[in-house]
Formats: sequence, structure tokens, C-alpha cells
Amino acid sequence: MISVCMATYNGEKYIAEQVKSILLQLGEEDELVVSDDNSIDDTIKILESFNDKRIKIFNHNREDIKVPFLLSSKAADNFYFAARNFENALVKAKGDYIFLSDQDDIWMPNKVEKILPYLKEDKLVISDAWIVNSNLERIDKLSKYRVYKKGFLVNIYIRGGAPQGCVCAFTKNIKNFILPIPKNALTHDFWIGLLSELKFSSVYIPEQLILYRRHLSTVSHAEKSFHPLLYIFRYRMLMLYECLKRYFSRK
Repeated sequence: MISVCMATYNGEKYIAEQVKSILLQLGEEDELVVSDDNSIDDTIKILESFNDKRIKIFNHNREDIKVPFLLSSKAADNFYFAARNFENALVKAKGDYIFLSDQDDIWMPNKVEKILPYLKEDKLVISDAWIVNSNLERIDKLSKYRVYKKGFLVNIYIRGGAPQGCVCAFTKNIKNFILPIPKNALTHDFWIGLLSELKFSSVYIPEQLILYRRHLSTVSHAEKSFHPLLYIFRYRMLMLYECLKRYFSRK
């Protein structure tokens, strides 16, 4: 069973296109788990209009979330809210294979077919993507900005990055290991990437399997971090501590 986990927030403009591209690749027993962060537009109405039992909608209230003082900044708070929203979707997911999805991208028709064979083992599967604008015009490859390298230390120290969540898939065992996402984790994808390298393994597919849409209201960024160096260093130390704590407590 496949669970596609999507976090939504005021996504009415593009969400119908994305949902269509996903449902076409799911079986009758699969699910699209949507966690919505109290959208005030027609996001929920659009989702309900599909009238598809595979779409399961859960509410998540960002007003209940308090960003830890060490992480809070004008640039970081929305990332934190999105991570908690994705966590809510992951908690509700029942599938053996987990795919992450943004609300405004489009999946290529062969995405699931290409990724599933790699999930026969407990792996984090990462693919490339086409970066596109709001009109789906191709701009560049995601791999130009986010080249995920194997190895825990490489990712936490040298690069300090992570796979973009929307190009990730993994097994239920990995999902159970990464949950709950610690309060000190600013983003869900960095946490998932690091723990997968520490406890499991990853595989990279160089094919572009989604259209990764960039527009003015996008939360995530493909480019390098815009946080000050001191913030980045402090955050990496927090993640090192949280990863080691999880690894040895669940070993």
C-alpha cells in the first residue's frame, strides 16, 4: 500500500493539478493523506470535489505550534510550521511505502513506477526534478542546487543540506524511526535525510520525476540556505545531538 503525504496551506491555485497527477498513479487501496494547516481559501473544497475515497483530509492548526526560541526567525518560522504539518500527515499514513508531496508541484507519469522497485529494502529514495515557474516552463534541474551525497557526516557538516522533501520516498520502517520529528528540527526533509543516512541508506535516481514549481508563495527553496552562518552552525549541532539521541535510544 502506498501513502502519499501532502501538507497543504492555502493551495487552491495549483492543488488540483497536483492531485490529478498523483491519483493517476495510485491503486484503489492506496491513499493520499492531506494535512491542512487551517487554509482560509478553497483548498479543502477543491480536495473534496474529487469525491475520491483515497483522499483523506486531516486538520492541523499552526496556531497551536510554538517555534523554539533557538530556531525562531522571520525566515525560519514557516519552515517549522510546514514540518509539523508534514509530520501530522506522516502520523496518519497507513501505507508500507511513503511518498512526500508538495501541494503545488506535478508528478511525472512514471514517478511511482520508477521509485517502487527501490523500496523493496528500507531505503530513502531521492530523485531529480525539473524546476519550473508558475506556468510550468522549465528553468533548471533541481540537482544543480541540491546534490544529495551519501553519508551522515557529509550531509550534516560539509554540505549541511538535505534532499528536497518533495522528491523523497521511503518505507514504513523508516517512517516509524523518524517519528516523532523532534521539536528542534526546523525542517522535516533534513531530519529524514540525516536519519536515513545514519540508520538506513539512500539511493539517488538522476531522472527528473516531478515538476518542482517555484513561485512567490512557495515556502521551500532549492537554493542554498539564506540563514546567517552562526544560525546554521547552531542548528547543525542541534541536529547532530537529536540524531544521535534517536539512533542510540532506538538501536
